[in-house]
Amino acid sequence: MMLSAYDPFGAFRTLDQLTGRSGTTTARSLAGMPMDAYRVGDKFVAHFDLPGVDPGSIDLSVEGTTLTISAERSVPQLENAEWAVAERPFGSYTRQLVLGRSLDTEQLEASYHDGVLTVSIPVQEKAKARKITVTRADTPASVEAHTIEGESAQKSVES
Repeated sequence: MMLSAYDPFGAFRTLDQLTGRSGTTTARSLAGMPMDAYRVGDKFVAHFDLPGVDPGSIDLSVEGTTLTISAERSVPQLENAEWAVAERPFGSYTRQLVLGRSLDTEQLEASYHDGVLTVSIPVQEKAKARKITVTRADTPASVEAHTIEGESAQKSVES
């Protein structure tokens, strides 16, 4: 498993779905930061939609195997404006992902372009798939057994 999403408001979202209510501001953590994630080659990549976010407000941190992404979308400050409609959400957004131990979080890279935050994490060398070569031995391998009640036994394995 490469990752699992943590939704601290999942219970509220389920309650809203059961009662027929639409999402509220408590659900902003996921609704305000939709994500696509996939593995390509030896990298795990995740894209987060954060349109209108100041790149300076984006904060990424890793603690253990938990990646936390936080960002803020500010309210436009317009003088003498009389708002007719204000549907675009603003405020703080946070999303946490629990990453698999096979990912090398020390080599995590992040970039922000056209409202999309891209996070790339390589797979650790030791977790990469590798081929093991089996050689043919001309003689059977000898395997020594453990001592049982003071007696030593030796067994031969034949191919």
